[in-house]
Amino acid sequence: MFQVKHIDHIVLRVTDVRAMLDFYIGVLGCTLEKVQEEPGLWQVRAGRSLIDLVPVDGRLGRLGGAAPGREGRNLDHLCLRVEPFDAEHILAELRAKGCEPGEVESRYGAEGEGPSIYVTDPEGNVVELKGPPW
Repeated sequence: MFQVKHIDHIVLRVTDVRAMLDFYIGVLGCTLEKVQEEPGLWQVRAGRSLIDLVPVDGRLGRLGGAAPGREGRNLDHLCLRVEPFDAEHILAELRAKGCEPGEVESRYGAEGEGPSIYVTDPEGNVVELKGPPW
């Protein structure tokens, strides 16, 4: 039998890869891991995990059908565990970078109940920034 250890990666089909890279790298602080232009795949590192960005007009992206949008998203949200979790600092930094984050709320996650903040990326995907359990 096998055990799941953590999320390895998530794949987002996107219409504007540049805006998405600017958000995940410039706003959230992820780093560019690998680019495979021929199939259409940009990978950014988020801690131990990867977030793959696949343009809908590329070879891989065309396999997924219509582009995601407000009325047909690919997922509800993705959650990134962040450290340190200084809510005031995180909110100020997000606002300074042009984002409109939600309020700090207590939500349950893989490590238990703790603080989190929702923010939306340029294509409408909700990203939860999660702190440690209370």
